[in-house]
Amino acid sequence: MTSPHQGATGETSFVVELSAFNGPLDLLLSLIRDEKVDIYDIPIANICKQFLERMHELALNDAADYLEMAARLLRIKTLMLLPRHEGLDQWEDPRAELVRRLLEYQQMREVVDVLERLGEDRRNRFARSWTQTLSAPPQAPLALSLAELLLAVDRVLRQARKPVMHDVVPRALDVDGAIAIVRAVLALRANARWRDVVRLDAEPWEVLSALLALLELARRSELKLAQSRPFSDVEICRELAGEAA
Repeated sequence: MTSPHQGATGETSFVVELSAFNGPLDLLLSLIRDEKVDIYDIPIANICKQFLERMHELALNDAADYLEMAARLLRIKTLMLLPRHEGLDQWEDPRAELVRRLLEYQQMREVVDVLERLGEDRRNRFARSWTQTLSAPPQAPLALSLAELLLAVDRVLRQARKPVMHDVVPRALDVDGAIAIVRAVLALRANARWRDVVRLDAEPWEVLSALLALLELARRSELKLAQSRPFSDVEICRELAGEAA
């Protein structure tokens, strides 16, 4: 649902809270799955029409992110209707950038689903306990909703490098390969950082593979992960045999 919110400057913005969708990409991906169409060959006219109808049903006409996606779909629909020149051998599909973003979002959703399943499994296997300590109380953990997490990752991926038009080639995650890299780094040093296991120009699938590898090794008590403050570099510490026992 949408609700007005008065900002500090006096302007009214709209906060979107939906139980079924976590943003315009999630809604668009849901429509594509419901229609059972090929994500590489989206029938843009039909999907655009259904997206606008669903916006109207959910009362999203004042949500900026959904309006931006609707405008993008209408622009792509217009470009698809333009005549193609017979003399041009190469034709750039106006849907390519949208397909790229949908595939990246779909990968992120799959990672979130895996993390949620692992968290639920851990909660079912390990009961909560309380131990008294004389040290300073720990800082409260960061609280992020699923929608905020996905939007943050999407924003980081878009700012990492300039988007280019290219042929979209799906790439599966390589968690086993990332685990081997992390183990090799920790074999040389007891402490490492995020950039020691993930290169600066890493592809999104490499970043997600490394993240899952670190979480899996932490679950196996092979290493410890620490972060001094939000958005700071992640510290990776090798778990000693005595501490693991």
